[in-house]
Amino acid sequence: MPNYSFGRRRFFQRGAAAGALALLGGGARAARADGFKAAGLEMGLQLYTVREPMAKAPLESLKKIAALGYRNLEIFGFDPATLGYYGWTAAEFKRVLDDLGLRTTTGHYGLSGHLETPLPELRAYVDRCAEGARVLGQRYITWPWLPPAQRTLRHYELLAERLNLIGEQLEPAGLKTAYHNHDFDFLPQEGGKLGYDIVMQKTDPKRVKLQIDLFWSEHSSKRSAHDLFSLQPGRFTMWHIKDMDGVKRQYTEMGNGVIDFTKFLPDIKLSGVEEYFVEQGDYFAVDPMTSVATSAAFVKKTLE
Repeated sequence: MPNYSFGRRRFFQRGAAAGALALLGGGARAARADGFKAAGLEMGLQLYTVREPMAKAPLESLKKIAALGYRNLEIFGFDPATLGYYGWTAAEFKRVLDDLGLRTTTGHYGLSGHLETPLPELRAYVDRCAEGARVLGQRYITWPWLPPAQRTLRHYELLAERLNLIGEQLEPAGLKTAYHNHDFDFLPQEGGKLGYDIVMQKTDPKRVKLQIDLFWSEHSSKRSAHDLFSLQPGRFTMWHIKDMDGVKRQYTEMGNGVIDFTKFLPDIKLSGVEEYFVEQGDYFAVDPMTSVATSAAFVKKTLE
C-alpha cells in the first residue's frame, strides 16, 4: 500500500463485527417510524473524520467502519493525476468497498481551487472527478469549502456561476453537484446579505443540490433547518450530522452534545434527503475510531 497524506482544506472479520455489535448494544432495535431507517437511508460516514487512521491503515480502518454498521461513505482527498483515492486507483477502491459491503455516493472534491481559474482548467478537473465518480458509482460531486479570501459576495456570485457550469457539465454523465455549507455561509455581509442565499437563489435546483451541515446551521444560522428546507423543499439531498459541545460550541460525538437531532427527522421528506453522513472534524474524546463508534451507537439507538 503506497504512503499518502491529505488534509481537508488542502488537500470481518468476525471478531471485529462481534465487538462492534457489543458496542452498539447487541440485538436489533425497532426502527423509528420517522427515522432514517424507515426512510430507507443507510448510516453514512464522511471519511475526513477518520483521516488519520485512513492515512496509516486504510484497509483495516474500512473494515472497522463496516463492522460498526456504516454502509455509505463520503470520500475526500481525490487525486486527479492518478484517479486515486486513499492510495488506490478508483477501480481498486471500488473493489475494496464491494468486498466490505460498503458504497460511496458522493465525495468532497477540491473544487474551491478552481473558483477563479480559467474555465478550461475547471472543466478538465471536473472531467477527472466525473471519471472517478463514475467508477465508484457516486451520484454527487460536492463543493465542500471556500477559503477565507473567497468569502466575499463577489466570490459567492462567481461560486453560483461555477456551480451551474459544473452541474451542466456533469449532467450527461448522470451526475449532479452539491454545495456544503459552513458557518461563514450564514454570516451577514454588506447590506445584510448572506453568501448562502446567493447559492440558494442563483443556482439551478435541478443540477445543483445542497448538502446541509446541521452542525453549522445550528451553530451560525438565524434560520432553522426547517426554515431552510421550507424555502427550497426537496433540494437538501444530503445531510451532515455532528453534535455540538454546549460550552465550547465545537464538534463532539453524536449524543455527547446539545443538538436535538430528533427534531430534524420530521423534515426528511420536506428536505428531500437521500443520504446522511456522520462527521466529526476534530475534538475527539479519545480517538477518531472511538468517536465514530460512539456516534454510530447513538444513531442506531436514537435516529434510526
